[in-house]
Amino acid sequence: MENIYLGRQPILEGKGGIFAYEILYRDKNKQSNVVDDRFASAYVINNVLNKFGTDALLGGRRGFVKIDEKFLMNDIIFSIPNQFFVFSILGNVEMNEKVVERIQQLFAKDYILGIHDISLSEDTFNKYTKVFKELSFFKLRLKNDMDTQIKNLISALKSHNIKVIGTSIEDSFHYDLAKKNGCDFFQGYFFAKPNIIESAKYEPSRFHVLKLYNLLIQDTNIDEITSEFEHNHAITVQLLQFVNSCAFHFRNRISSIHHILVLVGRKPLAQWLMLMIYSKSISNANESPPLMLLVKSRTELMEGFLKALHPDAKHDALGEAYFVGVLSLMDTLFGKKMEEILEHIQVTDEVKDALLKHKGILGELYVLVCEIEKFNTHAIADFTDKHNLKAGTIEAIVMKSIENVNIFENALSLKREY
Repeated sequence: MENIYLGRQPILEGKGGIFAYEILYRDKNKQSNVVDDRFASAYVINNVLNKFGTDALLGGRRGFVKIDEKFLMNDIIFSIPNQFFVFSILGNVEMNEKVVERIQQLFAKDYILGIHDISLSEDTFNKYTKVFKELSFFKLRLKNDMDTQIKNLISALKSHNIKVIGTSIEDSFHYDLAKKNGCDFFQGYFFAKPNIIESAKYEPSRFHVLKLYNLLIQDTNIDEITSEFEHNHAITVQLLQFVNSCAFHFRNRISSIHHILVLVGRKPLAQWLMLMIYSKSISNANESPPLMLLVKSRTELMEGFLKALHPDAKHDALGEAYFVGVLSLMDTLFGKKMEEILEHIQVTDEVKDALLKHKGILGELYVLVCEIEKFNTHAIADFTDKHNLKAGTIEAIVMKSIENVNIFENALSLKREY
């Protein structure tokens, strides 16, 4: 039985929070080269509903799924629950009488509809005027030469209550272009490399977190660590709220840092601190930023893959895999070279080699994690073959990481409401 692969790419709102996901067809032989769009749509929807599960894969958000005319016109579409997906109609679907009628039927049954990833011009704008009332989204493929006319057309779409999603955003230039032209949401590989996070800069508060981290992993007196926490009130409040949330299950609520150190332990607390470095919550943000969720995903994958290769891996080895995942985005966060960042953090040579040279088993796992983020299923297949892993091993680890990231995000949401 072949592994089943789905790509999950975030669609971000203006402030950087995750609005929805596009669910992408991926096959280890074809990758994204879809021969039959109808098959690909059915494959994606079926596996979201029946294999992966909507909660695990979507985490309470909607999934955008591309559909062609054959899928649109097949009555099976009405058997699909309307609360999980956005049907993103391909640009080559003609807006003839039958298609328009079908779109109206779906809209009447509370399905959410959009147009998928096309260039915007006066011709394409006019093509969809008959269904403006039924459309909720318009995915716009960005071009370098977008002019005033395009901006005006985007404004016209928005006047019909159609949200515009800028796609194919590969770099900061195209991200700025999308914002400048009035896009409501944003999608592209640029965000998988979390450069979008505008708060990702070298701030004193985050440096204090690094100092606390160093104290925790060294043999520092517990009173000294407690004192350092108490001099950083914002971090202390975040920690107390997080520990008192559903993330931990202590019999009594915790009211002091000393109590936390005793019950939680130094290493788990150090790991939490490193995750908090990536969080806007230190500065009272209302959203869990994609950067923080991505680093959580990386730590889950690094540990999961190491366990798959070495089921008897010791605690220290798993801890190293975890920290490679956490540290892997520090250069982006601080706007400094990784070599400079590692000068402030006491890590092993194996961790440094993995991050700086991609050497050793940790380096190999780190490269695999990055390839998975790019939906490179050939890399997954090559890794599986090289290490003689059972079919479905990588898939299971990836799905488990997605579930844990969703749980983690929900825990943060509960913390903010506490």
